[in-house]
Amino acid sequence: MTQVRELRADAPVADPARLAPGRARLVETALTAKRSRVTRGRRSPLLIAAVCVAVTAVVITATLLADGHRAGREGTPATAPGLDLKGMNARELLEFAARTVEKQPPLAEPRADQWIYAKETQEGNDDADFELEKWLRYDGAELASYPRPGADDPGELERTELNLEQLGDEYDDRSPREMYRFLATLPADGEGTLKALREENALVDDKSLTRQGNDYSEISVLLDAYVQPPKGLAGLYRALATMKGAKLVDHLVQDEAGQYAVAVRFPEPGREGEKHADEWLLDPVTFEVVGERAIEDGEVVGGNAYVVKAVVNEAGRRP
Repeated sequence: MTQVRELRADAPVADPARLAPGRARLVETALTAKRSRVTRGRRSPLLIAAVCVAVTAVVITATLLADGHRAGREGTPATAPGLDLKGMNARELLEFAARTVEKQPPLAEPRADQWIYAKETQEGNDDADFELEKWLRYDGAELASYPRPGADDPGELERTELNLEQLGDEYDDRSPREMYRFLATLPADGEGTLKALREENALVDDKSLTRQGNDYSEISVLLDAYVQPPKGLAGLYRALATMKGAKLVDHLVQDEAGQYAVAVRFPEPGREGEKHADEWLLDPVTFEVVGERAIEDGEVVGGNAYVVKAVVNEAGRRP
């Protein structure tokens, strides 16, 4: 889902207009979205595959398996096995996470005509929790959803043509396939990943931000990709480890799906002195990204987490 941080500093946290302009164009066309999302905006990314949950401004990555298998997160432990979070800093944790994910076998790339199914729980600062359920074709051709998710009668499945791979450079959204293939080119080391991102220049640099701020914007977009090659994800973690101001929460937190997660905070680019931060949530066993929360003055003001994510063969099908 494209997320941006191109907002006025005084924009209200719960305003759904804080979604990315590029995403908003697609969302308004694809959905008559009546749901709102609580988040701070992020710069509009060139390489984003998250239109499947387009009304959210943060899409969090969990393990994605092909051929109808699901990415389950049932029963995450209340402690991080083998880790002393109180005795680690963010850099050490991210290196541990990188070593963990790069040991995983390569992911089988889905077929173009398969669909990415995502069900997620979201929370705003008005206590209006809700779940979203969406299907997005791997090649970005179509989006599908029910008009009343979670209701006894959700209505008929609605399908909307997107054709993300034919949008052209004037739009910043990309299909899950384009995201996967770009990530597959990234090296496993942090400096190499940063160099590759700067050469690709997927996001036009925001001149109001520092180099680190622009680097972080690029990395955070890629952390949202649906299908992540292990080596590419390891490179993202090691690139994140070079960021100044990162802080590791010294205990596990519970995400919006009720699962425990490791939390790493990063200052929001351009607002480092205003106590605004992103909090990325990692599964304490697999160390894949499973959620993100918006932090203001030390308080959680919004966030979301996946309940399940999977590749299925047709829209409307659940794993």
